[in-house]
Amino acid sequence: MALKGLKVLEFAGLAPGPFCGMLLADFGACVTRIDKTPYNSIDVLQGGKRTLALDLKKPKAIEIVRSLCRKSDVLIEPFRPGVMEKLGLGPGELMRENPRLIYARLTGFGQSGAHAARAGHDINYVALSGILSLLGRKSERPTAPINLVADFAGGGLLCAFGILAAVLERHNSGKGQVVDHAMVEGAAYVGSWLIRSQKLPIWGRPRGENMLDTGVHFYDTFQTKDGKFMSVGAIEPQFYKELLEGLDLQMELPQYEDVEKSKHLFEAIFLTKTRDEWTKIFQDRDACVFPVLEMDEAYEYPHNREREVFLDKGKTNDELVPTPAPKLSRTPAQSGALAPEKDELQMVEEILNEVGPKL
Repeated sequence: MALKGLKVLEFAGLAPGPFCGMLLADFGACVTRIDKTPYNSIDVLQGGKRTLALDLKKPKAIEIVRSLCRKSDVLIEPFRPGVMEKLGLGPGELMRENPRLIYARLTGFGQSGAHAARAGHDINYVALSGILSLLGRKSERPTAPINLVADFAGGGLLCAFGILAAVLERHNSGKGQVVDHAMVEGAAYVGSWLIRSQKLPIWGRPRGENMLDTGVHFYDTFQTKDGKFMSVGAIEPQFYKELLEGLDLQMELPQYEDVEKSKHLFEAIFLTKTRDEWTKIFQDRDACVFPVLEMDEAYEYPHNREREVFLDKGKTNDELVPTPAPKLSRTPAQSGALAPEKDELQMVEEILNEVGPKL
């Protein structure tokens, strides 16, 4: 596995930190989770990681963490600025003892700035990044895309990228460094294309009236006769032509004229057939039209089965788990969901044996 040999300490937190650790673990890193309890039912991304339950208010626990850090490559912490320093586990202390340590700080607002000490969640970070103002339908309030943009894409994923960039640089310098990653900045960076393309013709109108934000009839979702949905993304003229033919529209329907009227027409037409009927009609047409699948349907979808987009449910206790991506040809990743559960006592003994006999 690509990251085999990389030792990571992950301090337990909410979604972005565990996701960052999961990415590293799936690609082969040995990730040890520091938590208050051995098994955290809220953290669904802990598979494949080792867990050590410690009360960080006790000096002995701090001593154990410091010892682990001396032999670790990476530390991931999700706390507000100053928390780790108060515990005696700040980067100054730990990197003096281990100059090769990469100390990743994953927070909402970063280690400095007016909001650094404030609490927040994904919706707040995406709001401050400017991205949230672009998301939503015409005449409706901005709509947050669950917590994908800041927590996961702009948070855990970009933090993992920063960690690996620091690991690569360490091969040249021999030195670790602090990765100060704020989810506001991550959300903005993930939205680079959205932000930097605002002067292109596809934008320029209010939210929900542009090409890619449901403002046109050829890039949207449409309800079908059975209450399900189809996705349509026929931007290019050749795909738009295939779309019209699939809808059996013989009339001339210009792509960029009377889009509101065309959208109402599409809505009426899609309601005449079920989602599966439309799927069959467009199956062999390059019209960029595909069904909107429910999660269990996505698991059974033929293309997804061929590409193993999800792990075999028979190996994951009937739980739906995405396969790690991207696929590496020589050193593929393996989801922690497939790792056998370790006995709690054996896991603790294994970790403490690595620390050494002094504790």
